[in-house]
Amino acid sequence: MPTKKIKRPGTRILLLLLVLAVGFGALAFGSATKRTAITPGLALDLEGGTQIILTPTTTDGSEISDEDVNQAIEVIRQRVDASGVAEAQISRQGGHNIVVALPGTPSEATLDLVRKAAVLYFRPVIRVFQVSAARIAEQQNNLAARQQAQATATPTETATPTEAATPTEAATPSASPSATPTIRPTTPEEVATRAADVNRDGTISEDPLPATSDDNSSDAWITEKMIYDAAMLDCTAPENLTGEAQDPTKAVISCDKRGNGTAYILGPADIAGTDIDKAVSGTETTEQGGPTNNWGVSVEFNAKGTEQFAEVSKRLLGFRDAAKTAARPTAGPNAAPARTTASQKAQFAIVLDGLTIMSSGFRDSVTSPITDGRVRIDIGKGAQARTQSNTLANQLSFGALPINFTVQSEQQISATLGTEQLRNGLIAGLIGFLLIIVYLAWQYRGLSVVAVASLVIAAVGTYLVIALLSWLIGYRLSLAGVAGLIISIGITVDSFIIYFERVRDEVRNGRTLIAAVDEGWKHARRTIVVSDAVNLVASVVLYALAVGGVQGFAFTLGVTTVVDLAVIFAFTHPLMVWILRFRFFGEGHRLSGLDPEHLGARSLAAYGKGRDALIEGAVDSLARRKARARRGQSDGAAAGDDAIEGDDAVDSQAHDGKDGESK
Repeated sequence: MPTKKIKRPGTRILLLLLVLAVGFGALAFGSATKRTAITPGLALDLEGGTQIILTPTTTDGSEISDEDVNQAIEVIRQRVDASGVAEAQISRQGGHNIVVALPGTPSEATLDLVRKAAVLYFRPVIRVFQVSAARIAEQQNNLAARQQAQATATPTETATPTEAATPTEAATPSASPSATPTIRPTTPEEVATRAADVNRDGTISEDPLPATSDDNSSDAWITEKMIYDAAMLDCTAPENLTGEAQDPTKAVISCDKRGNGTAYILGPADIAGTDIDKAVSGTETTEQGGPTNNWGVSVEFNAKGTEQFAEVSKRLLGFRDAAKTAARPTAGPNAAPARTTASQKAQFAIVLDGLTIMSSGFRDSVTSPITDGRVRIDIGKGAQARTQSNTLANQLSFGALPINFTVQSEQQISATLGTEQLRNGLIAGLIGFLLIIVYLAWQYRGLSVVAVASLVIAAVGTYLVIALLSWLIGYRLSLAGVAGLIISIGITVDSFIIYFERVRDEVRNGRTLIAAVDEGWKHARRTIVVSDAVNLVASVVLYALAVGGVQGFAFTLGVTTVVDLAVIFAFTHPLMVWILRFRFFGEGHRLSGLDPEHLGARSLAAYGKGRDALIEGAVDSLARRKARARRGQSDGAAAGDDAIEGDDAVDSQAHDGKDGESK
């Protein structure tokens, strides 16, 4: 029997309801733990957000082409999408300005992905200053003050005549033999001068230092003046952490973007960010293939970058080995300077918009140059390391822009449409929903319960999916998306109508009602699947080719199409099978929507013995009723009576043929 395919139709319904309950439970948990909200996030047109206007610049003053701007817009869009922000609007304004509008309250990391829109470079480290000269001077002065205070508090021996006094002491009338001399404070300029005066001639020269190698790590790229400036630079001050465009062919001074005070002197760029093929964040795996909790970024270069990184890794490994050799006790007293310089030069820095986002050397396990273009950058363990690795992967993947940008303005913008338009859209959807219910009740009577229940389940499921996507991937609902949700009402109703009309066709062909429901499903599901597949393909194509609000419409249309397939398979069809167990539907009550007159049933066996009389009356022909009326007339000719009887006989035969019953 065809009905054996669904022995327990309620199982699918219960399973679907269980999935919805679990989904709403997860959403409630996320809301209780402040990780998300019960309602989906809203897009710019309904909530407002942050608008940033970027002005393009170049380091060499060359002309900016439209192709450069279009490519930059695409990269910025990839950056924003990778950060999990949906429904962002990125467009050109005026000549070459780029306007980036982000909905809601974006995180600082997301804003940095937009603000820091310069080309990303890999640069060699030449010098590192952990703290500024001002900080060193402050520490030295504090230490001297403490020592002086201790010396003053400790009694000292009386000076003998053979001890020579300084000019200052001799000139001070109040000086006593036991007085402690005053220590002159150290100035930041003195600290910076001592660090920068490489040749110890007492002056800070702007001439290049003697070459130490024939590569971008050579001291010949820098000057004593550059060392002095780097030592004096305060990399904790906010004004020094805004970033700027830098010439990739020259040595530069760069602050650590984390604001920890570290300043770098970096050589010319070895590799550009455009030579990165892929950067993926993830945990490190052991030799046996098991995962660890050590987060990092796996970087793959293209052919050009692979060749360049092979040379860079060879050079850095040489500096690392030289630093280890210089640090050995047998190296002699002159090893300290070499050790300091070599250990610093064994690192490379990743620079974005003039700020160093990280610096790194090679682990001891790396003993030979990396020639396959694949390198892993270790970050650390824990949740913070995971966030940092994800951010670094996004910066490496989408940090390569053909031009640099400066932030012209950054401001909060209000919603262009607001909650009133959202409310009007929801009211329009509710009105359409009620009109559909009225139509279904008029057309399909009691059977409209199945359609309405399917619509309710589809609406609940769609809301759950949208809310979870808003939590998991940052999706935001726009007014265009609301339009896609309203259209989904028609998609669900259309699926029901296709199914019911196939059931009606099967009943007309003489099948029993139960068999018609099952056989009609076999034919209807192919049509439904094909129809929804066409909608889904159209949604995917529209989403891929469109931008902005049109993408929101395509996204919600695709989501509701998938939800419709789930509802029609897991709810509508099982519910149709289940309601036939009730006499109201199974025996075709005239208000059920499955009554024989409504379906045009031709078989008495379709409804069972309880409905024989109703079917008898339903299929009674018009010709037979006319014959009985003529037979009841009081006067009629015999020939006329014979004709009436003849008509009655003919009509009775027609009825017998229609029913398939003999009188």
